[in-house]
Amino acid sequence: MSTLQVAPVETRPDDPERQVVNDFSIQIATVNGSGSQTANSVLMRSIFQMGIPVSGKNMFPSNIAGLPTWFTIRASKQGFIARKKEIDFLVAMNPETAHEDVMKLDGGAAVVYDEPLKLNTLRTDLHFYPVPFDKLVGPVCPDAKLRKLVKNMIYDGILAQILGIDMEEMRKALFKQFGKRKAKAAELNMGALAAGYDYAANNLTKMDPFRVEKMNATAGKIIIEGNAAAALGSMFAGVTVVTWYPITPSSSLADAFGSHCKKLRHDPKTGKAKYAIVQGEDELASIGIVIGASWNGARAFTATSGPGISLMQEFIGLSYFAEIPAVIMNVQRAGPSTGMPTRTQQCDIIACAYASHGDTKHVLLFPEDPAEAFEFAAQSFDLAERLQTMIFVMLDLDIGMNHRLSRPLKWDDARQYDRGKVMTAEMLDDGRDFGRYLDVDGDGIPYRTYPGTHPTKGSFFTRGTSRDRYARYSEEGAVYADNMQRLVRKFETAQDMVPRPLQANAAKPTKYGVIYFGSTAPAMDEAIGILEARGHQLDRLRIRAFPFHSSVASFIADHDFVYVVEQNRDAQLRSLIVNENGIDPVRLIPILHYDGAPITARFIAGAIGDHQDQLKLTPLRKVKS
Repeated sequence: MSTLQVAPVETRPDDPERQVVNDFSIQIATVNGSGSQTANSVLMRSIFQMGIPVSGKNMFPSNIAGLPTWFTIRASKQGFIARKKEIDFLVAMNPETAHEDVMKLDGGAAVVYDEPLKLNTLRTDLHFYPVPFDKLVGPVCPDAKLRKLVKNMIYDGILAQILGIDMEEMRKALFKQFGKRKAKAAELNMGALAAGYDYAANNLTKMDPFRVEKMNATAGKIIIEGNAAAALGSMFAGVTVVTWYPITPSSSLADAFGSHCKKLRHDPKTGKAKYAIVQGEDELASIGIVIGASWNGARAFTATSGPGISLMQEFIGLSYFAEIPAVIMNVQRAGPSTGMPTRTQQCDIIACAYASHGDTKHVLLFPEDPAEAFEFAAQSFDLAERLQTMIFVMLDLDIGMNHRLSRPLKWDDARQYDRGKVMTAEMLDDGRDFGRYLDVDGDGIPYRTYPGTHPTKGSFFTRGTSRDRYARYSEEGAVYADNMQRLVRKFETAQDMVPRPLQANAAKPTKYGVIYFGSTAPAMDEAIGILEARGHQLDRLRIRAFPFHSSVASFIADHDFVYVVEQNRDAQLRSLIVNENGIDPVRLIPILHYDGAPITARFIAGAIGDHQDQLKLTPLRKVKS
């Protein structure tokens, strides 16, 4: 490999002009299965506990062990939590990628590395800190089998000393990570942490400009993964049945729900479980059980990803046409087929919006972070029962599996579940006309009964074939068309039930806007500042659900051009907007990112900024609405 020869950057850590405080990224390069997750979590949490906004992004392979993995921590005093592509501080622990990782760094970056790798010979414009990890871990951990795991905590100690992280905060974070039940393991790792810190203090001279200082910018914030938040939202919403088939990146959502159930859903007197968690034989079985449980009156969901959605198509159609409430937590990943199971994308939009064969339209919810994952997960069950249909909560790997800085999860104990239009035995005895698919209110939503509601009244056939308003089998064209048109009315009713878009206007009037959704939000929020610095003003609209509220079409009509930012190749949200609102596609400029890594602010700002610069040079043709 060729070496990059650049004049060394002369830096003095005591030079105030060279200090970079609370605004840098750290990348830890290890191998999958090496136990680095604990050390990375402790490092990130300790910075968070110092009051510094921080976020973590994990790039890991889809195999079990042995391939490269990178965990990136971003500290940002401005509170930006989107991925930052540029790496300021590298911890190189993987010999297989160490050379390449070093060569990708910008000049002035710092590198902590395993001394035998001799990475300091590669470049002269970086700050290198060699560490004899094997020599340091031996005295700390006599058990050779555990050394591979404990060694990771040494780089936490090294970084604590070099960056100025409070060791008391490191200790708190470490013991929080291990918990009370693993006190011995925590003490062992604390020894490794101290060994790294002492070695850096006695043997390494700080040359890089990066350091941390205590702030108070994380007060009232938490660090949580979106999958865990969605599981909690489902718990609070009264879910008692979960079925799933393991698939990355959704498995941790079902795992988290099960963990909460073990603590909260057992009868205190008998010890019996008041829930059912079933691992189906496949995704088909999982969604089938959910639909059956929901038909019986339980609240139920399954967690899956794109390949699971593909397998569930016919059952999704059954839920839609038979009008059985159900929820799918779709944690999206790169596709198609098995795609990249451990990379993020927003690529199931069309597949879910029109899932199953025939004419279908499904409600999609787009949370932007763990807090909304919690709220939308809870809301999805009210919507499913109110609308008597399938609801998709559209998470993705970035939201679901990455550590996110978030506002606290809040729940109103006075909140009542919305079970929708349910015909009771009393209503039947009063002579109410019950037709399972009869629209009595004009909103497209019929009444339903729970099984066993009444000994002689309120029964109906649940079928996926055509029937009339009273659930009687019929293949008459007029009957089928009447039913399908009512389903359209129901979908229109949903527009005012789902979360509405959120709009933010630029500081100055502008003819340009941007639409975005889900996990693109943190990068979009940061990109706005970069664009404003380039002289570009943009109004922005964050879409939070499909069907689209009328404000989406109004927002587009108010601007000459609107950029649509999304993480997929085929501009799926843009296509959905065009299809549902009859928008001229020329008015919507796609900004697309789909390499599997979370989108960055610089990518968005660069793509939009370049297009805006061209508009300044090229006279605009008049765009007709």
